[in-house]
Amino acid sequence: MKKILSTAAIGIAGILAAQVSVSGRANMLFPSSSPSWKDIKASGQSTYDQKGKNSVGYNLGISVKVDLPTSFFLMPELYYTTFKNEFTDPTTNTKIEAKSNRVDMPVLVGKNVLGETLGIFVGPVASYNLSADNQYNDFKENAKNDFTLGYQFGAQAKLKQLIINARYEGAFTKDQRDFINKNVMGETYTVKYDNRPGLLILGLGYEF
Repeated sequence: MKKILSTAAIGIAGILAAQVSVSGRANMLFPSSSPSWKDIKASGQSTYDQKGKNSVGYNLGISVKVDLPTSFFLMPELYYTTFKNEFTDPTTNTKIEAKSNRVDMPVLVGKNVLGETLGIFVGPVASYNLSADNQYNDFKENAKNDFTLGYQFGAQAKLKQLIINARYEGAFTKDQRDFINKNVMGETYTVKYDNRPGLLILGLGYEF
């Protein structure tokens, strides 16, 4: 009986190990108001024209892929993400940087459509802001939300241990930033800004 249980335990452990894969990921982030080809093309042109300034961010992290029955899979991930947006307030002519340093936790459900070679996925992503409130001339930044929620969908291709990844991220909740200036003609002047833009995410991974 002990021999049977030991054999079964070894067999189950082997199956579980075969069903779980871990990969390191690195992605570039490009702002895009929607996943339409028109907006993606416009984002690419803007990135080229500005030579990447104010239009490119990145994230680094780890992805765990758990194979499920009938070609489905669960893919929780953890990333450190950073990007920024610059804009100039027309009233005070002050250049303001809306920075975002955050921890992202996507939990994606997907399906293998060509074995392990090609998969598609969709799911929510929870984000926790790490950025401190900043000062820009007379403007004081006030980040309203530490936690925000978005969604992702996309596809990935696997070539041996190399993973090529493309996805779009949208927002369920806003990351509202208030930039407050108390010295405009003796009154408090506030600029409101949503710092959770839609993002086109392109990147590479390596499966360990």
